[in-house]
Amino acid sequence: MWRSRGSRDRRTVVCIACGDSVLREDAREYDKEGDRWNRRDKEFEYLCADCDDEISHQPRDGLESLILSIESDGLSTEEFLNRYADAVADDADRRSDEGGSGSRSDRGRSDRTRSDRDRDR
Repeated sequence: MWRSRGSRDRRTVVCIACGDSVLREDAREYDKEGDRWNRRDKEFEYLCADCDDEISHQPRDGLESLILSIESDGLSTEEFLNRYADAVADDADRRSDEGGSGSRSDRGRSDRTRSDRDRDR
């Protein structure tokens, strides 16, 4: 049977982005594998609502292979970031040429509305 809202876990967790402590019930789960529904043998990290709103919720398919393909020993951070930016731009151009959309979606956004975020700032 489902627990009532009032009996939720009152423990706090630390946001991995800003370091703030927030109630677990107010935090967003972050799964670096991108599959939060498969919960077996996983430890989740957490983001506060504001930090969660600031990250991209785009799919990460192929991200690891892209990073591995541009990575090399002795590469400075600046060189790595330049290679990454070029690879992502090339991919976006390729998708655009194929008729794909390069726009971001709101899929996966937190339950806070855009006006709620703007009012808080």
